[in-house]
Amino acid sequence: MLQGLHHVTAIAGEPRPLLAFYRDLLGLRLIKRTVNFDDPGTWHLYFGDPAGSPGTAMTFFLWPEAPRGRIGNGQVTATGFAVPADALPFWTRRLEEARVRASGPHVRFDEAYLSVTDPDGLPLELVARDDFTGFTEPAAGEVPAAAAIRGFSGVSLSVEGADRTLAVLRDYLRFREVGREADRTRLQTGPEGRVATIDVRERPDLPRGLVAVGQTHHVAFNTPDDATQYRVRERLMEVGLHPTGVVDRSYFRSVYCREPGGVLLEFATTGPGFTVDEPLDRLGERLVLPPWHEERRAELESKLPPLE
Repeated sequence: MLQGLHHVTAIAGEPRPLLAFYRDLLGLRLIKRTVNFDDPGTWHLYFGDPAGSPGTAMTFFLWPEAPRGRIGNGQVTATGFAVPADALPFWTRRLEEARVRASGPHVRFDEAYLSVTDPDGLPLELVARDDFTGFTEPAAGEVPAAAAIRGFSGVSLSVEGADRTLAVLRDYLRFREVGREADRTRLQTGPEGRVATIDVRERPDLPRGLVAVGQTHHVAFNTPDDATQYRVRERLMEVGLHPTGVVDRSYFRSVYCREPGGVLLEFATTGPGFTVDEPLDRLGERLVLPPWHEERRAELESKLPPLE
């Protein structure tokens, strides 16, 4: 039913460290410069593969004046990027040379990974996944194609009690349970070559998380079409949850819902994609606005801090 992950959205502070990390260090392409549609005086930046394919897009609301968040229950507490299995030594050296805080390699569910934090303290992982296909050419910087990030490997969710979260994901949304290790139950969703792992962590010892700078706002799953999105929304209502109606995000249509553990989930359509308002070879080069904000362009441009 679902085609793996669509995107992950987090909250960041200043734009320049963000660009230096995701574009210049990790080699992702800046594929869209737009505004937060619900808070249009702030940036919303998208990074991903050269086309912004679903399953590769890491997006950020930029709130420079916001406080730091607190990691805890009801959140995505780590986002994993898939890299080739033999690329971890390259990434270890590259991160050390850039003086980026990282540890590992560690092993979980027989997968090796590096733990990394971005400039705002957002927890990330570089996960060795030779079974994962995606883009194979770096978008920018000095990352060789053989070591490039392929897209999202998966996410970890932390909740106080896991049973109801697992019931929704596994029993209603048809995620596949594939293993348990320590406080984690691992689920999978998506087709071969784009399988995303969802680790549900039961953490009664953690406080409730505070979503602000350095924390994930939501995780989005890829619904291939409107009909699938409709079925997902119906299933969420069947289990007693309260999904939103369909929201137009220009590049996809979205339904939002908090699962029983408090994590905000989004179900986003594959299309129409990021080329609806820019050609592929010019993605991310200028500020683009949704039609309903275009008449405010001059005002919004004066409010947004410079990126470069």
